[in-house]
Amino acid sequence: MTDMEEKFPRALWVRLFIYLVLGHVFAAFVYLLFEVGAK
Repeated sequence: MTDMEEKFPRALWVRLFIYLVLGHVFAAFVYLLFEVGAK
């Protein structure tokens, strides 16, 4: 596991996690817009 930690610093994992969360929140927001707009 130390090899993985050396290749990918903790800051990179945190940034990747934040991008994933923001991406899903944005996708859910767009989905809600279309759902409300369709009604």
